[in-house]
Amino acid sequence: MPFSKINTAIDTIPKSDYLEVVDLWEASVRATHHFLPESDIQYFRPLILNQYLDHVDLSCLRDLSGKIAGFLGVADGKIEMLFIHPEVRGKGVGKRLLLYAVQDLGAKEVDVNEQNEQAVGFYHHLGFKTISRSPVDGMGKPYPLLHMSYTS
Repeated sequence: MPFSKINTAIDTIPKSDYLEVVDLWEASVRATHHFLPESDIQYFRPLILNQYLDHVDLSCLRDLSGKIAGFLGVADGKIEMLFIHPEVRGKGVGKRLLLYAVQDLGAKEVDVNEQNEQAVGFYHHLGFKTISRSPVDGMGKPYPLLHMSYTS
């Protein structure tokens, strides 16, 4: 079902919405993380659902019917997750969530897959600067990470 108009109010995400969040995560990853093989998407999906979501403060934007359009996970001043449904990319959902993370939650850091050039450009455009690089991700997989800090 397509998205209706996006509500601009930030909402919380209860555990009962975790499956919807993981489905959105997967749709977003498939649209933006072309470097990930299917095996890695399947590897990360249960980790996100069963472990990662419980370790961040989750926020989202929903459409008027209540469907989650994008979500944000923040922990200890760092954006750990920011994923937008492909159907609403380019409509301000990511920017609204990012500004909420920075201005309201005090998040000033993010790690971004270097191969996700659209995300790197998005963060640079909104005031983040690359401060360092790791040749592998947090799981030791060969996906370089850019460590970015908010400077604006």
